Amino acid sequence: MYNTLTINNQSKYRVAIYIRLSKEDLDKKDESESVKNQKDLLESYVNEQGYEIVDFYIDDGYTGTNFNRPNFQRMINDLELGKANMVLTKDLSRLGRDYIETGEYVEKYFPKNRIRFVSILDGIDTASDTTNNDIAPFKAVINDMYSKDNSKKIRTALKTKQLKGLWVGGCAPLGYMPDPENRNHLVINEDEAYIVRKIFDWAKKGFTYFEIKEKLNEEKIPTASMLRRKHSNTPMANEGIWCSKTVRRMLENELYLGDMVQNRRSRVSYKVRQIQDVPKERWIVVPNTHEPLVDRKTFEFIQQRLKNCKTRPKKEIYRLFDGLLFCYDCKHRISICKPRKSDGRTYIVCNYYRMYSKQKLCTSHSYNYDKIEEGILKLLNTLFKNILEGNKLNENVEDVRRKKKTKANNKVKLENIINEIKIKNEQLDKMYLDNLSGKISDDMYIRISEKLNIEINRLEAKKRELGFITPEEQNNEEVDKECKQLIEDFLKGNVDRNIMAKLIKRIEIHQNKEFDIYFNFQKLNFLLEKYNH
Repeated sequence: MYNTLTINNQSKYRVAIYIRLSKEDLDKKDESESVKNQKDLLESYVNEQGYEIVDFYIDDGYTGTNFNRPNFQRMINDLELGKANMVLTKDLSRLGRDYIETGEYVEKYFPKNRIRFVSILDGIDTASDTTNNDIAPFKAVINDMYSKDNSKKIRTALKTKQLKGLWVGGCAPLGYMPDPENRNHLVINEDEAYIVRKIFDWAKKGFTYFEIKEKLNEEKIPTASMLRRKHSNTPMANEGIWCSKTVRRMLENELYLGDMVQNRRSRVSYKVRQIQDVPKERWIVVPNTHEPLVDRKTFEFIQQRLKNCKTRPKKEIYRLFDGLLFCYDCKHRISICKPRKSDGRTYIVCNYYRMYSKQKLCTSHSYNYDKIEEGILKLLNTLFKNILEGNKLNENVEDVRRKKKTKANNKVKLENIINEIKIKNEQLDKMYLDNLSGKISDDMYIRISEKLNIEINRLEAKKRELGFITPEEQNNEEVDKECKQLIEDFLKGNVDRNIMAKLIKRIEIHQNKEFDIYFNFQKLNFLLEKYNH
């Protein structure tokens, strides 16, 4: 019935049945591709062959160009746990449509892990030497080309709609919603439109987007994610907190003029789902497609004001720990402000507090920067002297050397074990082929393979006991040399922002003026903790 070879020792196969149905299949309403149809076909094959079904792994509505599918990954995990030793699909395209990754699984992963793969309609069976197996790579390329062609058709159809001024996006901008009678047309959502009108009205009166943000937060006006009960990537939006960037984007959005503006962002390709910004000259703008929320004269006036808004000036003076200070409580950066004109002192302040002081999302953490710098340098100076005088880094280097010497002595034993494991696996493979060809019986294969597997497991355990020298351990000596050189430079007085950035990852400031230092070197973190105790 099926174009695959029947295996003599049928009872040993534990089958993982994989089923995939993409959105394109749903759109085509192809009954032959349905989950039920695939399930019936595959289940019938397994029962006919007398194999055991381990589980059904069904990804409904997932594209074949991406292998990060929940049930596919669950199947791979079960295969690695040894729950199944055979994968069954209706055809090769159900496994995947990316010819590179599909080939990796069929040509490398499954054979390497001694997992049989069968694609019923394609006649592909990795346990048999057939012509269908030889042309599998070409079928994978054809499946990939199908996805590429399908992607082009979808993009062309979407672009055609965009050029006609039809809305093809997902979530409509704040203040609008898709027309219930025509999903490609936007209509005003009065429950949200008052917010948009208020923002443009404030901007017309001369308020900056920073000031508008403050007013929105003061009046507790909900954000789009709050109104639509939709999770945003920005945590503040989920808490109902507006930010300046959101306000500015709204004030610059020509869609509020009644013009349809699309193709502002797109995916890299049909295989790479990452979203990237599209240059403005490639945006698709169709005027007068829907009712505006702001008139053109007001919009142009606001755009001119936004152009004249001064950008934040570059810092004239950079202090020693610029860019390394963070708030202990909220984990946002701490800024080093300009010196005061009254007394010339420089203070630090939590950025998150400064931006959202009225919402009390954090506290100021304000403190005299010079005193913070003095305290940190004093601690570093004492710690580094203690490290060099006590020869602490060298002691750790010696420990690593001793471990490396011990592991070097075990290297010969390790190589012998690896060779033994390789030979045992080759014997297993040969026996498997002999069993398939009928040279040895099923009982003999099971009995000998069990003994070989026990021996392989014993050798694997020995291999784990001996272990390998990790790249981190191999590089430890060089890391210690670099660390020691930086410490010596510091103690000689060669202290600048470059050395600080190489030594220190971050410094977290507590509200009570205490600070925690986190180094780029793990040993320094360990020694600092030991020193503090």
